[in-house]
Amino acid sequence: MSLWTPGGEHEVPRQPAPSHPPAGRDEPASARPQGTEPSWDDLTPEEQAQAEAMMAEMAEAQSRIAQMPAADVLANHLMGFYELAAIHLSQDPPHFADAAVAIDALRLILDGMEGRLGENESTLRQALTQIQMAFVQLKDRAEG
Repeated sequence: MSLWTPGGEHEVPRQPAPSHPPAGRDEPASARPQGTEPSWDDLTPEEQAQAEAMMAEMAEAQSRIAQMPAADVLANHLMGFYELAAIHLSQDPPHFADAAVAIDALRLILDGMEGRLGENESTLRQALTQIQMAFVQLKDRAEG
């Protein structure tokens, strides 16, 4: 099992926590100098409990995702591309290049997955058409 942190992915050993902290472990791991690799034994009991709770939450989230059809999970991510494009188009001035990247990614995946996204496909195609039309209208307005 591993634990993601802003410093990267870290392996978490599945050893029982010691009943008492080792000598010299007064400070939390967050007080350790930056760039130092943490180890399970460096964590305070509170930090170990937090890490275990996070691992349990991650396992539960993975279990829920595994129970969902892949097409539904992909549709959710593809709507994120739509939303990303909309965010870039809503800026003043619009970020056309960034919006185009998100729109193109949405279009390319929809075209590549044609017929495999189930009931979500028509909604995603409508979303693509809407965001493409918004892009063209805003681009025309910006150009005069």
